[in-house]
Amino acid sequence: MTDRKSRTTPRPFALHWGRGVIAEEAIFVAEHHEPSIQLLEFEDGSESVRFCYYDHTGRFQRSPMIVGKEEIEGMRKALAGTPRLSELLRKMIA
Repeated sequence: MTDRKSRTTPRPFALHWGRGVIAEEAIFVAEHHEPSIQLLEFEDGSESVRFCYYDHTGRFQRSPMIVGKEEIEGMRKALAGTPRLSELLRKMIA
């Protein structure tokens, strides 16, 4: 299973268009993978939301995140601990 110490926040990330930290993360351990929704804070102060997932060994996967109906409740509970990320997602669906 995943080494949770390596998944604490904040933690750094680097993309080819910018660097920053994963400021908040909602993650749920599902049967086949670990879906994650992340609040990315870039060094320039901008924020983005990333939808991604990890395999059960903790490796980041570069494929689209797919979440089934049976995983929605777990993701909702995980988002309860991410106030800034939750607010951005509320704005997305409001």
